[in-house]
Amino acid sequence: MALFRHDGDDRRVIGRTVGVLVFLVLGLTVTCPVQAEELPKESVLPLGMANKAIHAALEACKTDGYRVSVSVVDRAGVLRAMGRADGAGPHTVDSSRKKAYTASSLRRPTTELAELITKVPTLQGLGDINEHMLMVGGGLPIELGGDVVGGIGVGGAPGAHLDDACAQDGLDAIGAAPKVPAPK
Repeated sequence: MALFRHDGDDRRVIGRTVGVLVFLVLGLTVTCPVQAEELPKESVLPLGMANKAIHAALEACKTDGYRVSVSVVDRAGVLRAMGRADGAGPHTVDSSRKKAYTASSLRRPTTELAELITKVPTLQGLGDINEHMLMVGGGLPIELGGDVVGGIGVGGAPGAHLDDACAQDGLDAIGAAPKVPAPK
């Protein structure tokens, strides 16, 4: 190798060696600036707000004489909190959770989705995406500060429009964006 060959011209060998070492040292210490990828910042629905929404929805339905279950899920569709009124049917637990999941996942009220798949039959597959979807009214996305942070679902009132109204009362209690038009 030329670096270690001794041919009588030590200055040239030393010069090359120093040059290579300087290149290596500078090459290793001078790096291109690398920006760290920022972690996404997501709004999270606090448990206290979830419970407040559930309580308000349960009370609204109770006032109207309906025994319902109310579920709140986070943006990923994971159950955050759930409440079941005295005397509510056992099926209302699953229906409220699935409505909340569907509203959060698809970011739309479930009544709107149910109407949409009726009008556009090719969209009926939306209900079969997974076992957690339920295309029946009573589920509303929870939107705070422009971000959908979860969903609320109500099951057990005698009509989807009544489930929607109770769910909207839950949204109103936490200052979430309205999803059901106010009655005239």
